[in-house]
Order: sequence, then structure tokens, then C-alpha cells
Amino acid sequence: MLEDRREYPCQVIDMSPGGMAMITPVSGRVGERVVAYLDHLSRVEGRIARLFDGGFAVELRNTPRKRDKIANVLTWLANRDELNLPEDRRHDRFVPKNPITKIVLPDGSEHMCRIIDVSLSGAALATDVQPEPGDSIALGKMRARVVRRIEGGIAVEFAAIQNRELLEHHISSDD
Repeated sequence: MLEDRREYPCQVIDMSPGGMAMITPVSGRVGERVVAYLDHLSRVEGRIARLFDGGFAVELRNTPRKRDKIANVLTWLANRDELNLPEDRRHDRFVPKNPITKIVLPDGSEHMCRIIDVSLSGAALATDVQPEPGDSIALGKMRARVVRRIEGGIAVEFAAIQNRELLEHHISSDD
């Protein structure tokens, strides 16, 4: 999110506890405030330090505690495959009673899909369509963001942590 409060999808291509480089669809200005919500890290903020073709670099301005958290998460991400570390799941996953639902892509097209599993913060979906990571979609009646492609589908993160009782109702297809 830039200073004008407009939000855009982005992809971090390089990161340290003090800064990050991002591929973005819009440029921004050097010195402009940026707030980003990143997988595994949640909210980070800073100022655009320099522009480059297709994106910009951000000098992060976080508390020492947040910088330590970023360092720990980056270390975990860098080493999890080599060390076979478990995924850092925030919420238990389950399969809903009705796993068939529909997604609506940014272009407005609707596609039926199957929920592989779901948690209070996101879901894994079996689908033939492959929206881009960062795309905002609708899953049933809920807003979600594509966080990655998985074999045979996509993984999405909900805009907000959900209430378990309402979650199944909101993700199920009305059709």
C-alpha cells in the first residue's frame, strides 16, 4: 500500500531485516511510505529508498523486536527445505463438510473448485485455473489473496482471520 492508500499486488525478490526489493505494478516515489503484508511476516513498513525497472527497494522502519522477528523468519525460510523443517502453521487445517465451492478471479470469471483443506487464515484449493500469486479473488462469499501455486491448485490467504463457526458457511458455494 502506497501513501495514497491504494493497494497493489507485489512480490518480494530480496529481503533482509533492514530492507527489501519488490516487483510491483506501480512505481511510487523515493521517500514515499510503503506498508506491505507479507506471507510469514505480516505487516512491515518503510520508505522507498530507490526505484528500479519493474519495482523498488524499501528501507524498512521497524522496531528492534520486529527486526529480530524478520531475521528469525528469514533464517527459517532459508533453511526449512535443507533441514526438513515443518511448515509454520498458524491455525489447524480441516476439510469442510461441503468442499465444493466457486472462486471469482480478478477478471470476474467464475470457476468451480474443491477445497483441499482450510484454516482460519487460508485454504488450499484444487482448481484448473492458475491465478497469479498476489491476485485478489473471492472464495465463496469471502475475499482472499493467492499466496502461491501448489500442485493441482492454489493456496490462498483470507483478508482477515475467520470465525470457525462462520467459515464453512462463507466458503461454501451457493450453487
